[in-house]
Amino acid sequence: MSTMESVLNGSRRLTTPHAVAIGGIALGVLAVWLALPPWTTQTLGLPIAAGFLGAAAGLYALMRDERRLGIWAIAVAIAGTAAALWLQGREEATLTAIFSTGLIAAMLRFATPLALAAIGGVFSERSGVVNIGLEGMMLSGAFFGIWATAWSGSWIVGVLMAMAFGGLFGLIHAFFSIHLRTDQIVSGFAINLLALGLTGYLFRSIYGSQGTPSDISRIPDVRLPGFIRDVPYFGDVFGQLNLMIWVMLALLLASWVVLFKTPIGLRLRSVGEHPRAADTVGINVFAVRYAAVVASGVLAALAGAYLSIGFTGSFNENMTVGKGFIALAAVILGKWNPLGAFAATLLFGFGFAISIPLQREADISANLLSTLPYVLTLIALVGVIGRSIPPAAVGRPYVKQ
Repeated sequence: MSTMESVLNGSRRLTTPHAVAIGGIALGVLAVWLALPPWTTQTLGLPIAAGFLGAAAGLYALMRDERRLGIWAIAVAIAGTAAALWLQGREEATLTAIFSTGLIAAMLRFATPLALAAIGGVFSERSGVVNIGLEGMMLSGAFFGIWATAWSGSWIVGVLMAMAFGGLFGLIHAFFSIHLRTDQIVSGFAINLLALGLTGYLFRSIYGSQGTPSDISRIPDVRLPGFIRDVPYFGDVFGQLNLMIWVMLALLLASWVVLFKTPIGLRLRSVGEHPRAADTVGINVFAVRYAAVVASGVLAALAGAYLSIGFTGSFNENMTVGKGFIALAAVILGKWNPLGAFAATLLFGFGFAISIPLQREADISANLLSTLPYVLTLIALVGVIGRSIPPAAVGRPYVKQ
């Protein structure tokens, strides 16, 4: 193929309705980005022009049967333009205080427990078992982690105890879902209710109205060498982060490699796609599913331990407040891929992180801002319904013949 033909083919791909709609979404994002630091343009024409072009691109795609992306392009263009106009009325110092490098570090801190639980959810669902119980496993990890840390004086013991109880809850869910073949959704909700009731009872029985001790051992921060911390932007974000954030990033890469580059991952995925064929070639379907669900419980409990002894340094009843369900949404949004799930958790983590400076600097209601991560979850799920294809055998108990 000649160079000219390659150029022509590339230009044709760029003018397809699909590509135009993606460009429209990018223009909608550009509209609001122009109003943010470091650009902070004070000219209304630029954001409005970007938003108008984005909406026009979405309308073009919509008229050529690219309905979903076309609607998204129009919605993002309108929202981006409206946000840019709202930002125009704010002082530059206020915008700089809100949209600083600290916002990215906060996004990582909030995304870490979601990402750990989401990785666990990917393993469980890739093996064919729906794990609605991620919320309860996180909550159990949060309580038993801080409880063990308090009596042992070591956060390492707390993390290990949290992982043990998370694995136990995962084992219970696996037993009911795999061997007893109960409805996996019902079993998962039962795990959530069990964890909520058990941790609430033990918390009141052990600590009463005084709450957990304030002087417990905490998961430490990792300080990078000084010359790295002095690097602009990068050092501000990564110069000092909690150890669990680095553990999460390492587990993220390891989980992707295991799932898609090793025989173990191939076996796990085959069990979730076609368990009978996997059984025929000698793979123990029950053993693989048990291992995957227990691993998901361990990872979700690790997320809970980070919340109690790494992030807040305390425990409160139902302190996870739906984070396990957000992690499950990230699994779906990420199409059952650890890297995709992590990208989704960054979106939800941004929702948590941005609410704090918006409340402080822009004087927006705290009650309204507290709903932002959950609204983002709903919007994201609506955008992928009908397009994310789960493992073929997920939610279906396997009967060996």
